[in-house]
Order: sequence, then C-alpha cells, then structure tokens
Amino acid sequence: MYRWLDITAMTPEEAKVSVMGIPFDGGQTQEHGAAKGPAKIREFAETFMPAATDDWHVLEFQPIVYDFGDVDMRGTWSESFERVEEEALRVMSHNNFNIFLGGDHSVTIPLQRAFARHNQGKKTGIIHFDSHFELCDCYDGKIWSHANTAKRALDDVVQPEDLLFLGTRAAEAEEIELISRNKEITVISATDMFHKGFRECCQQIYRKFKDYDAIYFTLDIAVLDPAFAPAVGTPVSGGLTSRELIEFVRFILNNLPVTDMDIVEMAPPLDVNDVTCWAALRIVEEAFSVIDRKTK
Repeated sequence: MYRWLDITAMTPEEAKVSVMGIPFDGGQTQEHGAAKGPAKIREFAETFMPAATDDWHVLEFQPIVYDFGDVDMRGTWSESFERVEEEALRVMSHNNFNIFLGGDHSVTIPLQRAFARHNQGKKTGIIHFDSHFELCDCYDGKIWSHANTAKRALDDVVQPEDLLFLGTRAAEAEEIELISRNKEITVISATDMFHKGFRECCQQIYRKFKDYDAIYFTLDIAVLDPAFAPAVGTPVSGGLTSRELIEFVRFILNNLPVTDMDIVEMAPPLDVNDVTCWAALRIVEEAFSVIDRKTK
C-alpha cells in the first residue's frame, strides 16, 4: 500500500479521494518514459506540505487519500487495457473522487470506458486538456495509441456535443476534418485561450457542462508550455502557464460534477530539474484540497 504521508486512509471507504497508477507508455509513438510517472509523483509526494495550495487549506492528519497502487501492465496490449478498465471500475465503485496517474495518454482509453460503464444512464461529458486533439482513428498503425484517445472516446463513451478540448495547438489533417464535421465538439485552442482570457474560457466550460451528471477530466500535462513541462513525449510550444492550469483545475473541480480525472504523459527520464513532476504534483495537491473542502 502506498502512503500519502499523514493523509493516507486505511480503506477506500474512509477516504475522499482514490488514486490508482497506470505505468504504461506503450501507446507513445515518440519519446517514452511516462511509464515511470506514477512512481515519480508518489516519490515527490513524500515532500507534501500540509498547506501547499493557493487557498492555504491545511491537509493534515486526515484520512483523505486511499491509493490502490498500480495496475499490472504485463501481457498483451489488449489484456493490459482490459485489466485497467476492470480495475478502474472497481476503484469507481467506491464513489470517491478518483485520480488516475499515467502513463501515456493511451491509458485514458480504458479509463473512460470504465467511466461510461460506471455512469451508465447518466448525462456524461469529457473535458480534455491537451496540446493535441488525439482524434486520429489510426496512428502509426495503432488504434489505441496516445493519438487515438479522444477518437476512441467518441466511438465508445460520449457524443460530439459531450466533448470539450482546451489548450490544443497542433493537429493532423484528419482531426481538423472530423471537427469540421462535428461542430458540436467544443474547442478552446491555446490561441482562443490567449485572446479570450481565463475568465471567459471558464464560463464557456461552465455553460457547456453545468447540467451534466458526471464529467471525466483528462489532463495531459503537455497542455502546459514546454517551459513549464518539458518532460513530455510530444512537446508543442505556445501552451498554458502553470498559473493558468492551476486556476482552470480549481475552477472545474469546484464548479462542475467531475468525478474522475487523470494526469498523464509526465515522463521523468525526459525532465529538467524535475519541473514537470512538480507541476503534476501541484495539480494533485490542488485536487486534494478542493475535494476535501467540498466534502466537509
């Protein structure tokens, strides 16, 4: 059992947040290393400060977090993803707020399938923060790679009107064509974010999802500019700042029915002074703080 210092719960029933790692980067088509992400975030969490959040909310001596450990990713790609889906469904069955630590972005495919199964019959949506759309039907001969995540979501989990992208700034021709045919998909590009500003983008997200029952929030750390997150497989300049990302995360978790989120694509072997890991851990800490306040 992994411990998150003095906020560790002994059982998922007494926790508010559940954590599970998916140490897999077989879906990455460029630079690898994201399989080491879950272990690195947990290692850095040992320096966790009780009030390491912007609102100075103290997390100390409370059973907030239960860590289910890592999914066993041995076996074929298909076997591993089936195991991720079933393990994630088990985590979701406790009805805590769930944070999944990747791994490259392909691991979101089985996570979102589990989300759909757990929330069957509810109005569900997906918020996808990323530098890329990941809407390719097949990429580099693969249908479950990090470039197929959102396309598989449209195939298996949600309708176009239930999907929102933020921070995108790179695209394949087929992705642009798919979006042009499905105008119900909401896209807030990095350029849109720059010109509209944080507050207008937040209101746009809120207006779209305010009547939903459950939302899956997938956060590719590459949504950040490489200056703030260099340790990603496919970096693209022109992204969000750490300040902007923290504010978006806090707004979304505070104001929308997000039940599950993941943080993916943080690749420790590619990092510079561990700045990407610190950015990912800060998002985890902010999530802990928001959920603890909301469930008081």
